[in-house]
Amino acid sequence: MTADRIDAVEFYWRQGCGFCMSLHRKLERHGIPMAKHNIWEDPAAAAYVRSVANGNETVPTVRVGSAAMVNPSLDQVVEALRAEAPHLVPDDYEAPTPGAVSRLFDKLLGD
Repeated sequence: MTADRIDAVEFYWRQGCGFCMSLHRKLERHGIPMAKHNIWEDPAAAAYVRSVANGNETVPTVRVGSAAMVNPSLDQVVEALRAEAPHLVPDDYEAPTPGAVSRLFDKLLGD
């Protein structure tokens, strides 16, 4: 990753993390390039995660340019890409449609 152009999302993970593997599979499936950082093997990566996760080593943590996200959804990563690195947004990406429970909460909360 250079200062001028973002070439990949920074993906912070650790072994045995089911949430990490789930997001990793989704990013791979959509062809989103990742620079992977195992926080158990890279002390600087662990320190970065703690700096954006209230002192915790919560993963997955993803950085896209200036945007840091702790345990984000694929949709949140794509939104950050649209803002910080639109050239990395897959051409065929469509946000998932909300399910019935999500629509009910939106209706109840007035969103």
